[in-house]
Amino acid sequence: MGDYVYVAYDYPLLGAFWTMLWIFLWVLWLFLLFRIVADIFRDDTLSGWAKTAWLVFVIVLPFLGVFVYVVARGKQMGTREQQHARAQQQAVDTYIRETAGTAGRTSEVEELAKLSEIRARGDISDEEYRRVKEKILH
Repeated sequence: MGDYVYVAYDYPLLGAFWTMLWIFLWVLWLFLLFRIVADIFRDDTLSGWAKTAWLVFVIVLPFLGVFVYVVARGKQMGTREQQHARAQQQAVDTYIRETAGTAGRTSEVEELAKLSEIRARGDISDEEYRRVKEKILH
């Protein structure tokens, strides 16, 4: 009867703390590893061979590869992340403008200003000006 049954009080509080700490560090490590892999693929300044070399280095020797990558290229990681976020926001804004149909439209104020200039040059009469103005405003 060499079976030993573990109960909750056999696992001390400090042991639970260390287990949570190791799980936290493991999750943090995976997060950093995936961020670096995404940064390698996102970087447009690296050639295909350089991306391959960094990726192999990070996968074959993960601790050393991640450490060297952060030291060598970590400063620009935030800049590349910001550029990527700006590009995504611009793409979303462009899509919304195109979908809403306001990409090529001018505002009423701009149209009235152009119409006023045309009338000031004498290209249209006052009656034509009033009619077009009514169309713009309604």
